Amino acid sequence: MSKVTRNRTTKMTETKSSSTHAKSSSTQERVFSGVQPSGNLTLGNYLGAIRNWVGLQQDYESIFCVVDLHAITVWQEPEVLRNATREVAAGMIASGVDPKQSIIFNQSQVRQHAELAWIFNCVARLGWLNRMTQFKEKAGKNKERASVGLYVYPNLMAADILLYKATHVPVGEDQKQHLELTRDIAQKFNSDYGVEFFPDVEPLILGEATRVMSLRDGTNKMSKSDPSDMSRINLTDDRDTIAKKIRKARTDAEPLPETPDGLEGRPEAKNLITIFGALAGKSSAEVCSQYAGKGFADFKRDLADLSVDVLGPITEEMKRLTEEKTYVDSVLREGADKAAAIAEPILQEIHEIVGFLKP
Repeated sequence: MSKVTRNRTTKMTETKSSSTHAKSSSTQERVFSGVQPSGNLTLGNYLGAIRNWVGLQQDYESIFCVVDLHAITVWQEPEVLRNATREVAAGMIASGVDPKQSIIFNQSQVRQHAELAWIFNCVARLGWLNRMTQFKEKAGKNKERASVGLYVYPNLMAADILLYKATHVPVGEDQKQHLELTRDIAQKFNSDYGVEFFPDVEPLILGEATRVMSLRDGTNKMSKSDPSDMSRINLTDDRDTIAKKIRKARTDAEPLPETPDGLEGRPEAKNLITIFGALAGKSSAEVCSQYAGKGFADFKRDLADLSVDVLGPITEEMKRLTEEKTYVDSVLREGADKAAAIAEPILQEIHEIVGFLKP
């Protein structure tokens, strides 16, 4: 064995040892999650993600990110992107994500995300990315004209998580495949370099409303990209608009069933009952029992009142925070400093493992 190889092997052993020690000495598990600033936040974002973050910050070291690097995988008007980034951050804070308890920042302010993503571009395999169903859905028939960023953004997502050695990631059903890719990348990196550096990341799938569907078509996910504004509740909607959208939500002619089994083949009914349960802190079975045999007129009236009671204060506080750009910007800037302070030592260890010369 050459002197260079021996030295490198020694360095890897030292890195592995120090990494293992760091893991064993850490007592608190770490959560990472993010949301894109591409259009309005919706009820789906709130129930499926942000509301859960509020609870997680009590039990985990929590890092929550506005993923503006992900957003530009498709064209974004620059000023719209800036405003949307502030709006998403304001939505987090208004919903109860506390900047004093959690780290809140936008991704582009922490350069280590992009740097680790490139390293992971060299670890991930084309075959893995070819299996990613979301690229096929988003690119559609014009995949040859899609950006390279859209194709490789699962590698950036892996970098987002592993840059902080996050142990848990709250995900919706549609993100489970990307988390599996993150685990594959972590395992391959560890195997390639003979280290136990990156942890196994566990998914956290929380609550009944992890997948909120359109108010106009219960077979499609509620989306900010849907051309019909009546298909979703935006966190920028006022109380009257929220109530109107619930009252006009699509239903069917049958009464509400006694149990969730009676929702089979009734996607709109199932969606509204799921939303009611999530907002009221009840199971779908409890909601069905409460409204069994009743028509949707009474149910939607109560759901509209409940939605306004829960979401109204959030949307109003979000509007106030969005108008106070200085405060939101300061939260993001301070959060970025805290995130970078965690990320940089980890990235330097990765540099050492990979074999980059120190400056």
